[in-house]
Amino acid sequence: MAQHNAFYAQSGGVTAVINASACGVIEACRRESDRIGKVYAGHNGIIGALTEDLIDVSQESDDAIAALRHTPGGAFGSCRYKLKDIETHRTQYERLIEVFKAHDIRYFFYNGGGDSADTCLKVSQLSEKLGYPLTAIHVPKTVDNDLPITDNSPGFGSVAKYIATSTLEASLDIASMCATSTKVFVLEVMGRHAGWIAAAGALAGSGEGEPPHLVIFPEIHFNRAAVMKRVDEAVKQYGYCVIVVSEGARYEDGTFLADSGNTDAFGHRQLGGVAPTLAGMVKQDLGYKYHWAVADYLQRAARHLASKTDVEQAYAVGKKAVELALDGKNAMMPAIKRVSDTPYEWRIEAAPLAEVANREKFMPRDFIREDGFGITEACRQYLSPLIQGEDFPPFENGLPKVAHLKLAKVERKLPTFTL
Repeated sequence: MAQHNAFYAQSGGVTAVINASACGVIEACRRESDRIGKVYAGHNGIIGALTEDLIDVSQESDDAIAALRHTPGGAFGSCRYKLKDIETHRTQYERLIEVFKAHDIRYFFYNGGGDSADTCLKVSQLSEKLGYPLTAIHVPKTVDNDLPITDNSPGFGSVAKYIATSTLEASLDIASMCATSTKVFVLEVMGRHAGWIAAAGALAGSGEGEPPHLVIFPEIHFNRAAVMKRVDEAVKQYGYCVIVVSEGARYEDGTFLADSGNTDAFGHRQLGGVAPTLAGMVKQDLGYKYHWAVADYLQRAARHLASKTDVEQAYAVGKKAVELALDGKNAMMPAIKRVSDTPYEWRIEAAPLAEVANREKFMPRDFIREDGFGITEACRQYLSPLIQGEDFPPFENGLPKVAHLKLAKVERKLPTFTL
């Protein structure tokens, strides 16, 4: 069988385990060396393909690739750059095909979230229209856990573990000081439209009065009076109040509590500062001393506290992506299928990209407590398996060891292309 090259790229916000998926893709390609020649990575995601800025992954050692499994960040560079519709931006899609032709790339692996799934689907459709044999597979990733069809998204389990742990540890801190100091602690977590990460904070406690005392979801309209009433009740009953709030918390009219007024490269409203905004309300309405924290990049970069389940699933979807491609499956995504909760078992199945692209999975209402401020037992049962197990990276001189890649560039063959 003829041997052709593969292209791999990372897109959007990175996770603690996206490089584990890269490891899964690359190692699987190397095992199929009779069918897959070189693996090229796009430098800074799809931009690397458009500008013909390619990395020759074949020059990396097996040890360096294996080390990706315990390295956070995006080893080849990621980007927030969404390809628009084919009709008005056909030139960009045709450029991708030109680059793939020039470098004999027949396998396209795009590692990202919902916008990346859309890009992967469009690339597949155009290659078919232009008669170029390209197999496009989307490798799922997102800390937001909002991809449809897949039971959960690689990257989420590790964030969930970090947020649950941070909530537990910070709660012990405030509990020990609340008699004479801080009464309210607010932790802001990621989640623009879906409250999965905020929900994970609720895993920190399960008994009566155990923190967090409030979880604020994007799916539940924010009611200032109701929230302040609950905060006040918690402080009076337990001596303190711990709140986990999603960055996407919003009022009934859809306005975000912390809308900066700007948009990102994908056209999404830029969010930031819901924790200080909420803390300010507490001070203004109740007068309690507060502290707040924003998990921000820490939550998605914390590979030292990654969920073993998450690492294994991230690697598995990367490996399965290659298997699907070699089986001739096109415009597909390897999705995680939960087989059972107890014991927790899962497998990987193929999902059509047409059913994944541009769709979001929100928290089901039966996962959110009736009062809107916590999670149900059904949600706890769903979340708990995803944070199980430890997969500590190797340490050296007290710090985690990470992969160090050569990132050797591939010689360009085409004229310069301007984005």
